[in-house]
Amino acid sequence: MDRSQKADAVAELNRTFGEVGVVVVTRNLGMTVKQSTDLRNKMREAGASYKVSKNKLAKIAADGTDYAAIADLLTGPTALATSIDPVAAAKVAVEFAKTNDKLEIVGGAMGTQVLDQEGIKALASLPSLDELRGKLVGLIVAPATKLATITQAPAAQLARVFAAYADKDAA
Repeated sequence: MDRSQKADAVAELNRTFGEVGVVVVTRNLGMTVKQSTDLRNKMREAGASYKVSKNKLAKIAADGTDYAAIADLLTGPTALATSIDPVAAAKVAVEFAKTNDKLEIVGGAMGTQVLDQEGIKALASLPSLDELRGKLVGLIVAPATKLATITQAPAAQLARVFAAYADKDAA
């Protein structure tokens, strides 16, 4: 890499650190190209990204952002999983690490909060942002649905009573 490529890589990482909600630092212990591709595809499907970068460039890019504290985690063959949704990258990385012993979760950060390996696993166990939105909409809609059911119930009961009297008179 020449200087301009390094500067571009640092600028890209810095922009990424400014936009994301979580950064998960992983250690690659000899993953094959197919395994890396599978992981990248799973990350992309979840709305996250997975990028191998030089530790020194990542440290420079993280400096001055909320993720400056992850510099201590960047040693050895590492890669960064990032996502705007604070749960997506952690969830995919943890699930992939369960089935592949060549990927190790080192730690990460959610904003200025540094997370260790257990913190990332706890974050991965939370529901995603879309799941939370769905639950919230369900909670908001439920009272309106119950209110509609209650207001329709008296009319339905009256109709059943009238139908019963009509059936009785017909018999």
